[in-house]
Amino acid sequence: MILKFFHHFGRYILMLSKAVARPEKFSMYWKETVRQMYNIGIGSLIIIALISIFIGAVTAVQFSYQLGGTMIPPYYIGYIVRDITIIELAPTISCLVLAGKVGSSFASEIGGMRQKEHIDALDVMGLNSANYLITPKIIAGLTMIPILVTVSAFVGIMGGYLASVPTGIITEEEYVRGTRSFFEPFNVYMMYVKAVVFAFILTSVSCYQGYYVTGGSIELGKASTNSVVFSSILILLADYIIAVILTG
Repeated sequence: MILKFFHHFGRYILMLSKAVARPEKFSMYWKETVRQMYNIGIGSLIIIALISIFIGAVTAVQFSYQLGGTMIPPYYIGYIVRDITIIELAPTISCLVLAGKVGSSFASEIGGMRQKEHIDALDVMGLNSANYLITPKIIAGLTMIPILVTVSAFVGIMGGYLASVPTGIITEEEYVRGTRSFFEPFNVYMMYVKAVVFAFILTSVSCYQGYYVTGGSIELGKASTNSVVFSSILILLADYIIAVILTG
């Protein structure tokens, strides 16, 4: 088990070392990066918005239920929705969803090229296949995923508003007061740190699973599944480590 872990970890580091090499032709990489940015950003915008609005709504309703019969002011609903969305829900839940959508897509795309020997053909022609196939995906992920997390945080707070104000749980003035109370800019910094780290994890791990896939369609399916499973586990582990470091 330990030897297998070090085997995969070593191959992962070697793959990244090849991926960060200087590109042979920047224009070709630029087109691929833009394509990946479009696929990640525009392609994932709707699902991120839908999930975020319901997460914000559920958070507001659940916290309102917890406040029942207590002396805590109702405007704390807005305060809690804002902070828990920014600190935890927006970066973590969004990236877990993207690990399933974007990560499995990356693993399948690169794995299919490995099975069809496209990657071997690139290597034979003297091109750095890891650099060409993986670097644009990582750059696109590091660029677009923090933007998606920002959208998720905003939509999540609006979801809390829609679940609590029109339904009469609290007034609009109370919700706005809550979202503006006790604001800590450091929480936004923590959100972006998580977004960048999670983006790197889900893109690089998914590319690794696809880049080294062997066998046929069954193995490709396993690689796609493993990319989601391992990315999700590593994201949750990184979430805990970042929380300990930044809040300790």
